[in-house]
Amino acid sequence: MLHIASICFHVTTLQHILSTDFLSCGTSLIVILPQFRSHSRPAQSLSAFQPCIWHNFCYIFIVQTDNLGYKQEDFHMAILGCIADDFTGASDAASFLVKGGMSVQLYNGIPESAADLKPVQAIVIALKSRTQETAQAVADSQKAAQFLSAQGITHLYFKYCSTFDSTPKGNIGPVCDALMEQMHSPYSLLCPSLPVNGRKVADGKLFVNGVPLDESPMKDHPLTPMWNCRIAELMRPQSKYPCQVLCRRDFSKFSDIQPQETERPYYLIPDYETDEDGEAIVRHFGHLSFLSGGSGLLKPLAEYLLSSSDHKDTASIPDTSVPGKALLIAGSCSKMTLAQIAWYQAQNLPSYRLDPPSLLNGSQTLDDVWDYVEKHTSEHQAVLVYSSDTPEMVRKYQELGTERIAALLEQTSSDLARRAVDHGYTRIISAGGETSGAVTKGLHFSSFQIGESIAPGVPVMVPATRPDIRLVLKSGNFGQEDFFGRALSMTRKKA
Repeated sequence: MLHIASICFHVTTLQHILSTDFLSCGTSLIVILPQFRSHSRPAQSLSAFQPCIWHNFCYIFIVQTDNLGYKQEDFHMAILGCIADDFTGASDAASFLVKGGMSVQLYNGIPESAADLKPVQAIVIALKSRTQETAQAVADSQKAAQFLSAQGITHLYFKYCSTFDSTPKGNIGPVCDALMEQMHSPYSLLCPSLPVNGRKVADGKLFVNGVPLDESPMKDHPLTPMWNCRIAELMRPQSKYPCQVLCRRDFSKFSDIQPQETERPYYLIPDYETDEDGEAIVRHFGHLSFLSGGSGLLKPLAEYLLSSSDHKDTASIPDTSVPGKALLIAGSCSKMTLAQIAWYQAQNLPSYRLDPPSLLNGSQTLDDVWDYVEKHTSEHQAVLVYSSDTPEMVRKYQELGTERIAALLEQTSSDLARRAVDHGYTRIISAGGETSGAVTKGLHFSSFQIGESIAPGVPVMVPATRPDIRLVLKSGNFGQEDFFGRALSMTRKKA
């Protein structure tokens, strides 16, 4: 019986396809390149092809004459791949892709294989590249992109914080450069905007709630302080490629320009102050194989890609609530997280402060923390364990060793979450990118389904291996002041 499946995908996937088991036993390929040359031959003898330098895609028809039991869904490939620079950024990105109508699978770290990959429309990979050494950040990002290309994605998105990373040694520029080259994109965009959370770009400047980035509270971020609001200036010491500011009235005019093959790659920084701006950006530039920015662009990008694709299945959303106890963990020192902690305490709900010097000298231990948690937790009440503090106190603690303190707090958060799950807790809610990454690593969860959002960019997540557990992992600046209360309410199964 003759079976035929057709796939359009990035040409770098070809090598991966040739190495898979199903291309054997009489399987042939018909490969159609953008230059409209076609070839048909046994898979084992297929030679290399030269892709189109700008589009880098080809069409493959897999022809199977033997009945090996393959179904149509075996050839269901993802459209969009997203690489995020930390875990909460990845969950943020995934939530907006779900809002855009896509089914999403999220991986914490680069998967060793695609064995548990479902037939989804988008794959998100969370790295720790925001604070890694630059060389390692670039290497990990390239490896993640290779995995995504091997799954058939035709579009790649690099998601970074919507307040950008403004240190001269920051990783946004080097990673963008490497991925733009890897995807053979003639140019790309820098779109850190997220209008719903007050992050907007106008005339190349990034604003937070109407205030220039370098005048906002983000200027005091303990790991990546924000010292400039001009994106082109932030990129200058990081990237080897130039940037150009693009006002909204020029979107259409510029998108009609066809880059020459010899032209050097570059970045555009478009005006992006409203959701309508995001829709216009995607309409004019969504065809590019590589884009970068905050999560704001992902909803319209998902809608755009679905509208021009055969992947129109309805996204599967898991149930948000489960029965069982909850634990709250906060490690972010952002202004919003500090306000959320204050709100929780103002409700006369139990909280426990982690003290870095005491943890270092052993006068505060994990057992101390856990004893407090167990004594004050019930089905209707959760304990908030936090290490968040003011910028002044953070600088004081860093005198004891920045990396040492960060590693200690992350390990404590990780151990605490693991102990909670081991004792039957089913809901873990975490605030802070590094803290949330540590929590998921400690729980050994590496793949997730994405559910309903508590706040913009903060979804409920269901571990693939533990469908009875719900995780809520937020970036420090996200959510309302009563976020912890909302998260507890939405994840608690009502009797």
